[in-house]
Amino acid sequence: MEIFRKERKRLGEFIHKLKCKYNKIKIETVDERLTTVEAHKTMNFLNVDKHKKKDIVDTISAVYILETYMNKK
Repeated sequence: MEIFRKERKRLGEFIHKLKCKYNKIKIETVDERLTTVEAHKTMNFLNVDKHKKKDIVDTISAVYILETYMNKK
């Protein structure tokens, strides 16, 4: 779990630098840790061919991230 703490710290530092550099733009973060799991659940529900899953999992995950952002508004 130490690896995750280090990565979380690095991510926090990156977000801070990004917000400082682009301080006139509102930068929001979205927790996307479970989007891949949800994408796989969706594909299983829709009986997507296992060979196609690899090609579309990131697209479905991105849709969930965008949907999460839009629902915040």
